Amino acid sequence: MAYYGGEFKMAVKIRLRRMGAKKAPFYRIVVADSRYPRDGRFIEEIGYYDPTKEPSIVKVDADKAKQWIANGAQPTDTVKVIFKKNNIL
Repeated sequence: MAYYGGEFKMAVKIRLRRMGAKKAPFYRIVVADSRYPRDGRFIEEIGYYDPTKEPSIVKVDADKAKQWIANGAQPTDTVKVIFKKNNIL
């Protein structure tokens, strides 16, 4: 935890990890330390997102996502949109 401009920021993020071939991406939704690279080390995988299918496929373990958010993990903007569409937030 770090102190920035009057508020505390957690180092743990819920974000997308890019997988798949060139020009055919799919993403895993992972909980990771914000200091790790995008496709590097992560703490836990809680779901996946495949935008190449029509309609796009999203599978998220809602219980784990809610637990991580309750513990202070911050979802990125893209993950926030995915969670709102799936009624997790």
